[in-house]
Amino acid sequence: MPVRQRLSVVMIAKNEAGLLPDCLASVRWADEIILLDSGSSDNTLDIARQCGVNVYQSSHWPGYGKQRQLAQHYASGDMILMIDADERVTPALRAAIEQVLESPAQPHTVYNISRRNLFLGRYMRHSGWYPDRVLRLYPCHYHYNDLQVHESLDTRDAQVVPLPGDLQHLTCRDFSTFQRKQLAYAEAWAHQRYQLGKRCGIFSVFSHTTGAFIKTLILRAGFLDGKQGWLLAMVTAQYTFNKYTALWALSQSTSKGSL
Repeated sequence: MPVRQRLSVVMIAKNEAGLLPDCLASVRWADEIILLDSGSSDNTLDIARQCGVNVYQSSHWPGYGKQRQLAQHYASGDMILMIDADERVTPALRAAIEQVLESPAQPHTVYNISRRNLFLGRYMRHSGWYPDRVLRLYPCHYHYNDLQVHESLDTRDAQVVPLPGDLQHLTCRDFSTFQRKQLAYAEAWAHQRYQLGKRCGIFSVFSHTTGAFIKTLILRAGFLDGKQGWLLAMVTAQYTFNKYTALWALSQSTSKGSL
């Protein structure tokens, strides 16, 4: 019989006291839980410690990719499950993960998981938000890339295997909070692209914005998600507008500075 692989659940967090208890309850069966905090001012740390979580702190914010790398550095498990405080592992997903842990180790295999995303009271079934597969379960020798936002696992030559079961994602519970987070993501994305030498013209701002609306509502059948589908198409277009406008504005400020 193969020896069961040890699982480390790894998280990064800041001021997640309201969401953390349910998240931790959904993964309490793991061999260890690692939480890297980036300066919480609420009782996130107290809640985590009371639940037996191994808590670490880092006041420096290098971006999402490098922060996940640092968090994983503290893990000792054979397999890593990377989750966020607004996510919950369902019983069906737990069973699938347990099966992987009980099976012989596959050092060049990573596992993607379907997320059920909540948007304004509805778990979306279309709009590009389901199954929304993400690579979250993987052997410990794989790591996230360095991107500041929209970071992803550097899989190299790994085989990707889909797991049954869903990861619940409470994406948008409060609209104002969601909008502020989207704006922060858009600004970080623009700065990241700008540092890579990317530029865009005013036409790109409007073409990408229009394209995002059409893709979400029509091509990805967002209209089948009812009122939330229409609202999500508009929010996606707004997010795209913010990204490309921020990149365009950075380009303009540089050109004016060179005059």
